[in-house]
Amino acid sequence: MESIRLDKYLWAVRIFKTRSDAADAIRNNKVTVNGAYAKPSREVKIGEKIEVKRAMITYSYLVLDLVANRQPAKNVPLYCQNITPQSELDKLNVPRETIFVFRERGTGRPTKKERREIDAVMDEIFFDDDLYDDEEEL
Repeated sequence: MESIRLDKYLWAVRIFKTRSDAADAIRNNKVTVNGAYAKPSREVKIGEKIEVKRAMITYSYLVLDLVANRQPAKNVPLYCQNITPQSELDKLNVPRETIFVFRERGTGRPTKKERREIDAVMDEIFFDDDLYDDEEEL
């Protein structure tokens, strides 16, 4: 076997759960081969670099061997090597910035007084940010 369809390869090495998921990702420009966007029918050859964008991370794989049938997870390293840089993997551990007011479980909805306090804190946060944005524009 000299080459295999890109969507079939991505499914066979368990990067995608189904072949149609792989084809959809390829059509939506989430997959590149050697830095170029491809079609699901593109032929993959040994030694090519495949990049798959999922959420905020771009995973990189090196094609070591070709396979047409879906492989068990323990056999995947024989066919592709994950060469994703550590800088991309570190993005998984980045804390997400959210504004969340913690309340003890079972305390019910906030009282009117508590709601005013929450609103005051939120106003300080948002108005302080707006103040700095306005100064930068001047």
